[in-house]
Amino acid sequence: MDFKDLTIERAHKGLLDKEFSCAELAKEYSNKAKKLNKDFNIYITLTEEEALKSAQKTDGRISKGEDVGVLAGIPCAIKDLFNTKGILTTCASRMLQNFVPPYDATAIKKLKDEGMVMIGKTNLDEFACGGSTEHSIFGPTKNPVNPQYVAGGSSGGSAAALAADTCLYSLGTDTGGSIRQPASFCGVVGLKVTYGRVSRSGVTSMASSFDTIGPFAKNTRDCALVLQKMAGNDSLDSTTPDKKVPDYLNNIEDGVKGLKIGIPKEYFDENIDKEVSESVMNAVKQLEKAGAKIVQVSLPATKYAVAVYYIVMPAELSANLARFDGIRFGSKPQEEGKTLTDYYFNARGEGFGDEIKRRIMIGTYVLSAGYYDAYYKKAQKVRTLIIKDFEDVFKKADVIIGPTAPAPAFRIGENIEDPLKMYLADALTIPASCAGLPALNVPCGKSKKGLPIGMQIIGPQFTEDLLLKVGRSYESCEQTV
Repeated sequence: MDFKDLTIERAHKGLLDKEFSCAELAKEYSNKAKKLNKDFNIYITLTEEEALKSAQKTDGRISKGEDVGVLAGIPCAIKDLFNTKGILTTCASRMLQNFVPPYDATAIKKLKDEGMVMIGKTNLDEFACGGSTEHSIFGPTKNPVNPQYVAGGSSGGSAAALAADTCLYSLGTDTGGSIRQPASFCGVVGLKVTYGRVSRSGVTSMASSFDTIGPFAKNTRDCALVLQKMAGNDSLDSTTPDKKVPDYLNNIEDGVKGLKIGIPKEYFDENIDKEVSESVMNAVKQLEKAGAKIVQVSLPATKYAVAVYYIVMPAELSANLARFDGIRFGSKPQEEGKTLTDYYFNARGEGFGDEIKRRIMIGTYVLSAGYYDAYYKKAQKVRTLIIKDFEDVFKKADVIIGPTAPAPAFRIGENIEDPLKMYLADALTIPASCAGLPALNVPCGKSKKGLPIGMQIIGPQFTEDLLLKVGRSYESCEQTV
């Protein structure tokens, strides 16, 4: 049986038509994941046994003639930041290297109710802090397109799992670009949802006013199917509004005729790789041919977004990780020391990696007496200006399109000693995160070196259906070329 080029929809049809069983699907993707993991370091934990059990349950339901959902029996990969009951959840950190959660994250519970088949837990930057999946105690994930290059981060393992065809969809988190940027680097579809659209309950927090949960998929239709099952209000997460979840497939094939697409000049300046700019503008021209109207717009506060993010995010991270002290949460240090202060120093010194320590120190500093007003409070005021920029643009345009990342994937080790250069890789994804907006990465070409280039589509809050429709229209244009 040839499982190549399967999508969620094709796999679902194949299962119902008895072309193959869920168990065969689970074995195929588990074997592929096991084989490729040696070369690409995609997974922290492989869950072959659990995957097969879940697959066999769905096979039993299908054989009895029961209706099963479109995600039942479909192999997936989960970022190792999501609590998975009874399965190791490390956050790629020594602090949690032996942690086995007693409960599932809400998103995982919802997918389990649909018949989820989890191939494994994927690699990430420690506690989601990084843009290359090099800051992991398990080593870097390599890009399946070219193993000399990074897969992006922090959800690099989840993007690579899909790009290597070891699953049919995967889950990641996006705080400042951690779904969109790796999706761009690996050449897959990745969706950052509106802040609060998907419950964060049971997912380890990084920066609580930015964190979002979202899917990676092979195309926009598959992305819509996964979001459909995860989105919605959750009593365990007070940031999820009681707002109706639309049918994300309902209008996805309607095209873009009459739609106004804003092109922000700040997303196409001299800091953007020429190949990236050209690929994205070629994609925009395809959408224009399909009936969209192009509008030139400006987002002047964009230049402040990275500075705002790297003040507010470390502050929230510092507060969130304070509980990991080796007593309440996290592993004990090898040497306890003579005082409680010694114990904390040793626990955090051993448990956290360099990037986490760097961000905690920045965050604690900007929240400290005498500096709160000068840094944190001022950054939050500028964040409001970024939000207003988007509000003004959305009076003229329905969506905004620009590059997802300023350049294609960089080589492993290239930016590891230069934190600022690493942070600037998220310069185009951070603004939408600051404003809590949904944004979609859709692959739109390759560089001369054969590295994927991604187009970012940004919309007003809770317009994921609109973004998916625009992305789908571009996919349809590509199929007809």
